Amino acid sequence: MKTLTRFILYTILGWKTVGKFQKDIKKCVILGAPHTHWLDFPLGIAIKFAEEVPANYIGKASLFKPPFGFIFRWLGGTPIDRSTSNNKVDAIVNIFNSREKFILAMSPEGTRKKITKWKTGFYYIAKGANVPVVMITFDFENKQVKVSNPYYLTGNREEDFNFIYNFYRGVKGKIPENFNL
Repeated sequence: MKTLTRFILYTILGWKTVGKFQKDIKKCVILGAPHTHWLDFPLGIAIKFAEEVPANYIGKASLFKPPFGFIFRWLGGTPIDRSTSNNKVDAIVNIFNSREKFILAMSPEGTRKKITKWKTGFYYIAKGANVPVVMITFDFENKQVKVSNPYYLTGNREEDFNFIYNFYRGVKGKIPENFNL
């Protein structure tokens, strides 16, 4: 799968990855941004296979039912019950705490639409699970995915968000007008 995905992504489509995912990290939150188009998900899945990153994502539990649920699991999906008013951050922190290895990839925007500020769930998940954040860009202008070193939150939310935002400044998503930092 790795060879085929790398061939399609890097040779045929012309993308490149700048930076490396650290293979020794057992748990982290990967922030994939900007998330401005449906193509971001297949791009993220392609990066997962091309770079052999055992990343997971959270999806509503109904996606994981037959007949197609196995596909979502194979792609790294982890179900979460969104039908109740459970605290989603706590539920995801519990997933981290119950596993020896868990890498969660998510979009900090929470939507593909234009937004004025990011959702904060990723921050509280990483903080609650005591795991680093790894930032990756989906830069359609330069056809590159840039990977950061793991960033360990300081506990100073403003300082942490400034550091994270700075990593994404100047990146152009598929629909650039939907992403402004």
